[in-house]
Amino acid sequence: MSVVVPGGVLTFVIVGQQDHPIYEVDLTGPKEQQTQYLHQFVLHASLDAVDEAMWSSKELHLKTVDRFNNLFVTAYVTPGNARFLLLHDGKSDDAIRGFFTEVQELYLRIMLNPFHTASTRITSKPFDQKVKMLAKRMLG
Repeated sequence: MSVVVPGGVLTFVIVGQQDHPIYEVDLTGPKEQQTQYLHQFVLHASLDAVDEAMWSSKELHLKTVDRFNNLFVTAYVTPGNARFLLLHDGKSDDAIRGFFTEVQELYLRIMLNPFHTASTRITSKPFDQKVKMLAKRMLG
């Protein structure tokens, strides 16, 4: 099942405690490999800005923490220190906050699995499908 959010740039990544991506999805459909690598680079480069924003805020939702050309990186940090990063081209902050909150619920269900650790890659097909459906409903 392929759910694609129409228009714009939309890449979502969950970064684990050791700064390794444990889940990533491009929500706008297939792209050139060079563009995909650029998006991954921008998201990874924004981790320092996320860490800096974490220490200056009490909120889980850190809003826009970094920019690259016309792209924005919005971040959310879970109490377990996993970082949710969304690369986008100017989506509503309220919609992104709602998306992050819903994804955190799904993420917690994965973390409650005794066979899953905080640094293990998330490969669950139902999780992937639900994230894509949430993105289409809330960010589309």
